[in-house]
Formats: sequence, structure tokens, C-alpha cells
Amino acid sequence: MSIFVPQTNLHHAKMEQKETLYGKNPEELAAVCARLGMPRFAARQLAQWLYRKHTEQPGRMTDIAGVHREQLAREFAPALSAPVRCSTSADGTKKYLFRIDGGHYIESAYIPDRDRATLCVSSQAGCRMHCAFCATGRQGLQRSLTAAEILNQIVSLPERDRLTNLVFMGMGEPLDNYDNVLRALQILTSDWGFGWSPTRITLSTAGVVPNLKRFLDETDVHLAVSLHNPFHEERLEIMPIERAWGIREVADLLRQYDFTHQRRVSFEYIVLEGRNDSPRHIKELCRLLDGIKCRINLIRFHKIPDSPFYSPDNEHMIRFRDTLTAKGIQTTIRASRGEDIQAACGLLSTEEENRTM
Repeated sequence: MSIFVPQTNLHHAKMEQKETLYGKNPEELAAVCARLGMPRFAARQLAQWLYRKHTEQPGRMTDIAGVHREQLAREFAPALSAPVRCSTSADGTKKYLFRIDGGHYIESAYIPDRDRATLCVSSQAGCRMHCAFCATGRQGLQRSLTAAEILNQIVSLPERDRLTNLVFMGMGEPLDNYDNVLRALQILTSDWGFGWSPTRITLSTAGVVPNLKRFLDETDVHLAVSLHNPFHEERLEIMPIERAWGIREVADLLRQYDFTHQRRVSFEYIVLEGRNDSPRHIKELCRLLDGIKCRINLIRFHKIPDSPFYSPDNEHMIRFRDTLTAKGIQTTIRASRGEDIQAACGLLSTEEENRTM
């Protein structure tokens, strides 16, 4: 659900809307410089201020001529904004809520773990995949995020400088917003951008096959596939994407790529008691993933309102893990984090949108 905006105000907002500098690549920054009569090297300076010094305010860009700073300030609007709310779990996990244009809300989860600090970011407000176990899917797709809105979740984070890893596992299907996600990844991993190693980043997808192939060809970022059931009919019941791109098609594509070096592929598997945790599911998982060097991450189900699903007890989770491992698939149980602050994707934003209706 979204906040109602009167049509006249919406039209006025569109008329007044300005471009943002944040999210532009070097070629686009060079075009800005050419249009404003700035020297060519100013594009590199702009990239440094935006992506290394994390400022988009022209007034602070002290190595750029004053007249050009004034032009930039007139023509471009700020893209970055602080979170509007933060919830902190007893285990140290923090859930940040960001408000975006259109009156929608997105979430990011900051997860500290000894010498690691991972941020889980969103790529869309809502989601069109409609997975039955996901609160975000209940919202439907409100809109996709721009590259600047994706990066804002990192740049505006109070713990920004502590981050060691980034995962695209928040709200939305990243490969349903591929162009903006790719642009964000390029800014994150390029020398002219954040300069991060691709090995610090993982993207999770339910399996949008055409864009999955592009992602594998165009980036070196780690991949996580939302699997959750190896049987076509059973996966289709909880993941409608199975109708368009089945998990077997995804597995066949992945067999064409080498995951033996730096890049990793893993399969996410929310264990749902009595639905996908039987010996026959284990047998089919082994058949499905044969020939793919991978790991399986077992995930406990975080309860969402009015859901028919439950997570099995810890004993069953361990037995499920150990059986898969014994059959040659490296399998881990992901630690549950932040359940006391609604850390499951979509719960906090849904609550906030309902509250402001």
C-alpha cells in the first residue's frame, strides 16, 4: 500500500523534480561537466567527492571552481537522506527504515558478527514475486529503487565505515531491477567508485533467468539463489516465479559457469516444517545440484502474520544439515538474527505504511 498523493500535487512535484549527481557514472559526469563548461578533469573530481568522500553537496567540493559549484547546486538535487527510524535487537542487529519518494518505505538490516559487519539492502519497494513466505511479497511491487536509493542505504548508515560485507537480500527481487542494481554494483566495485572488491558483495535472486545470465557475465559478485523446494509443483505453490523460470532451468544455467575460484554460489533454503524437510527433499536436492560447486544455507522461518508456515525445532534443523553434508553438499544453518525487531524482510515497512495510512 502507498500513501495517497493528490494528482495536482504529484504533477507539480514532477515539474519541480531535478536530476541528482549521485548515481551517475564517469561518462555521465563528464557530460555534466561539458554542458556546464567545466574542465574535463572535473568529472574525476566529482566522482571522488561523491563516491570516496561521500558528499553530494557542491558547496563542499573545494577543489571545484566556485562558479561551477553554484551551477551544480542550482541544477542538481540531493539524493541522500538519513533513515527515519532504527530498531535495535538484543543481539546487536539494527533494522533501518528509509522513506523514499512516493511515500514508500524500504528497509536495511545491519548485522554485526565479531570481526564482520554485514548490511542487507533492498532493491525495490515491495516486490512482484509474491513468495508465500515473505512479508514483502504481500505488498506487491510499489516501485524499483534507483541506483542512488540503493547506495543511500550504505552511505547514510551510521555504521558505514564499519561495513565488511553487503548482501542484496532485502526487499525486492534484485534481478527484477537489474539495470539499477548493476549500476549500483559498478559504483561499488569500480576504482572511480567505492573501490570495493566484488567478493565483499552477494546478490540473492529467486531466479530471473535472462537477467541472471547477464549478472553472471557482467559482474564478479557472489550469487545466492532462493531455492526453498527442489520439486517443481511444490516450489510453484510457494514461489510463483517457478512458472516462468523453473529451478531446474536455473541449475542448468549455473552448470555452465565456474564457481571453483573466487566467485561463490549458494542456495538459500528456508526450512518449513512438514513441507520441504523430508528425506525425499534431501534426495531431490542432491539430484538437482549435482555438478554445481555450491553450498546450501538453511534458514529458520521468521514468522509473519497469518502465515501457515512454521520452522522445525533445532534438532531437526541439525539433522537436515548433517544429512545433506554427509551426501557431499556443504550445508550450514544460518543464525537467526533480529527476530525481536521484525528483521524478516518487509515487516517493518509494512507496519510503517499501515501506520501512516
